[in-house]
Amino acid sequence: QVQLVESGGGVVQAGGSLKLSCAASGRTFSSLSMAWFRQTPGKEREFVGASSRPGVTTSYAGSVKGRFTISRDNAKNTVYLQMDSLKFEDTAVYYCAAGLRYAATMEARAYLYWGQGTQVTVSS
Repeated sequence: QVQLVESGGGVVQAGGSLKLSCAASGRTFSSLSMAWFRQTPGKEREFVGASSRPGVTTSYAGSVKGRFTISRDNAKNTVYLQMDSLKFEDTAVYYCAAGLRYAATMEARAYLYWGQGTQVTVSS
């Protein structure tokens, strides 16, 4: 069983930056593909970005490409989501997810483990 704990959410002004962290435990971190998803009330969970295991490749949703960056520190069992140039529409609960597939897939069903989520609010 893999446990995921997100942190770093908060309130930020449009145009600002925020960095989310997700600490994993319960399995060798380098054996996990990691991803970030987000969700707003009344909408389905949306893919944000992913990192393959052990972090060779990354993929991003078109809406965040060029503004968000995923990185991982295998020594600290942690994956990060650096969010720059934030927009009001980035407001959501952000979830960290972990899977056993090699690829940095955008399919939510590929991820077996999920964190509790952290709220990000971008004020205009």
